[in-house]
Amino acid sequence: MAPAPSSTSSAVTLNINGEKHHLTVDHRTTLLDALRERLDLTGTKKGCDQGQCGACTVLVDGRRAVSCLNLAVAAEGREITTIEGMAEGDRLHPVQQAFLDLDGYQCGYCTPGQICSAIAVIEEHAAGWPSAATEDVRPEAGPPPLTPDEIRERMSGNLCRCGAYVSIVQAVTRAAEAHHAAAHDGDRADRPETPEETAA
Repeated sequence: MAPAPSSTSSAVTLNINGEKHHLTVDHRTTLLDALRERLDLTGTKKGCDQGQCGACTVLVDGRRAVSCLNLAVAAEGREITTIEGMAEGDRLHPVQQAFLDLDGYQCGYCTPGQICSAIAVIEEHAAGWPSAATEDVRPEAGPPPLTPDEIRERMSGNLCRCGAYVSIVQAVTRAAEAHHAAAHDGDRADRPETPEETAA
């Protein structure tokens, strides 16, 4: 049974990976510590504990966040996704599969944060968000090509002590191509067939 709230703690409900968790937490408790120490979701790693290495990256309402700099009480009502919530049963998320296929990890410590960031990067790019490496930032220019330079810039908040960056860039590239192909196939499925397609 959770302890009763006090002047220095609050009862919160955290929606994590589609499941609600009711906790009483000290107001100073970070989201990272709530995940690891209170809920046993240890896939999210504690690295620098200063928001610099990206090992603790999770998705909050679909956007990446370093959980060591976010308070658990501030996450109430938000949708939090950790590495444990990426796969669908035994089926890995395409980014997870690309990391596995292309050796986008070595010791694996930074990998959960890298994967969470990569998923957000692919969505941000598809939405047309520019980065510091984007040459043409005009909205009408649309999404820039997702070059290795773009990926490196967009993933620069996630450090890898083992130096697996080349494979990480390749994995993000492959997953982004799969995401684009799936979105394109979905667009085609939603529109009526042309006479040429019907005849074929």
